[in-house]
Amino acid sequence: MAQKPSIPKGTRDFNPEQVAKRHYIFNTIRDAFETFGFQPIETPSFENSETLMGKYGDEGDRLIFKILNSGDFMNVLNRDRSKNFLAANEFLKFFNQFIKDTNKDYEDNLNYCLERYYYPKANKNHERLKRLMLREKNNFIEIVSDDNYSNEDLIRIFIMSFHLEFSFDSKELSNRISEKALRYDLTVPFARYVVQHQNEIEFPFKRYQIQPVWRADRPQKGRFREFYQCDADVVGSDSLWQEVEFLQLYDTVFSSLKLEGVTIKINNRKILSGIAEVIGASDKLIDFTVSLDKLDKIGEEKVKEEMLSKGISETGISKLQPLFSLSGSFESQIESLKTILSTSEDGLKGIEELAFINSAISELGLSSTTLQLDVTLARGLNYYTGAIFEVAAPKDVKIGSIGGGGRYDDLTGIFGMPNMSGVGISFGLDRIYLVLEELNLFPKTVNKNVEVLFINFGNKEALFSLKAIKTLREAGVNAEIYPDAAKMKKQMSHANRRSIPFVVLVGEDEMDSNTYTLKEMISGEQYKVSLEDLISKVK
Repeated sequence: MAQKPSIPKGTRDFNPEQVAKRHYIFNTIRDAFETFGFQPIETPSFENSETLMGKYGDEGDRLIFKILNSGDFMNVLNRDRSKNFLAANEFLKFFNQFIKDTNKDYEDNLNYCLERYYYPKANKNHERLKRLMLREKNNFIEIVSDDNYSNEDLIRIFIMSFHLEFSFDSKELSNRISEKALRYDLTVPFARYVVQHQNEIEFPFKRYQIQPVWRADRPQKGRFREFYQCDADVVGSDSLWQEVEFLQLYDTVFSSLKLEGVTIKINNRKILSGIAEVIGASDKLIDFTVSLDKLDKIGEEKVKEEMLSKGISETGISKLQPLFSLSGSFESQIESLKTILSTSEDGLKGIEELAFINSAISELGLSSTTLQLDVTLARGLNYYTGAIFEVAAPKDVKIGSIGGGGRYDDLTGIFGMPNMSGVGISFGLDRIYLVLEELNLFPKTVNKNVEVLFINFGNKEALFSLKAIKTLREAGVNAEIYPDAAKMKKQMSHANRRSIPFVVLVGEDEMDSNTYTLKEMISGEQYKVSLEDLISKVK
């Protein structure tokens, strides 16, 4: 029975038109990255599990795709367990008889037997067995002192505790089964890359990466298990000019894509920390910001109720009142924040950083995007330490953020290289695709199809045509010949279905006169042309 074709949930096939449109976005972003001085790197599709695990929190760890070790590892595990069990079984019999025959202290007997038996000291199971037998000392003494118990009784009583003791713990078992995992994002592999290659890198280091990532998430609309990320980061500099350049980079990409009406929202982690400090909720920073982030979704009163339920005092919430009505220009909001955060050193520092960035952007200007201060923006709060970015699509498109990023002060600390400050942004390729599609912004030429199809009348005509096709290709024209000398109607239908604009017919007359009959498929017009005229008409 034939197998029904399918692909794993959360993955996609892309047809030629979709691939062409995706490459259009890729190339636009890549060109902007390189124009701004970012250098490309690539990291493996999979990393050592220990590189990824523990870097994304419990939820993130659960979404990491683990790769099974190659080889017959399950049989190896079972053989190891059986071997350890049999060895411990034999040792228990030996020890039971020995302890009956001597009057030494229990632990002395145990050490003596372990040292002289076939368990090497380096073997971790040697220590495990010793811990187990010391823990169960009273049971051993009771059994050994009772003549009604046999060695077999002893083994049966200890088999459960032995099995539990000698079963691999979850971490060890995970390592034995899977030592590698598909990368979850591009940031942690980048941190690993920087530390591993620090002696080869010139800092500040500006890198970009456009590669797929994998997450064992529940597939749903707009959320996939395999998708691309387009990241750019600068590490080794804490200069705010980097944030300014990233705002210009966003503007350059969206201007090149002809996507107008994009809003780049900005906030600063220090401002959020300062607000929490002012209202006496520094120990509830996450709870406070999660609630504040819902202001535009559930409204002021619901936000206040949620904050109260999380233990933030009414007095503290009352101090937030000016924040709920914060509006106006970037500059006017900055002035209001200075009043609200006048007693917070951290908050004032955040205001100073935002004011610097806004002043620079005001002077330099943005072509098609708008910079907006949003004090409720709190993405990546456990990660970012300074500026926080989030990019919103034009208002008439209902979709989530199409980009984001921020400043972090210790990207490489998880790999033993502390205090490496950096800032980075990411573009949401799939959502940008959907926005461009909805607004009909993909150029008509993005799907560069075959421009000329030569009709195949037979081997002599095909050879003559292929010489012309070679010249056309050298001139930058996409051209091909129909592979079989099929009926004319079939070949013409093929050209129509593929939206090929020109068809060339070469028969005996054309070969004798060294000309070509060119047919425009839309108008139906056809005329004889030289090769030079053919090239000029189809280019």
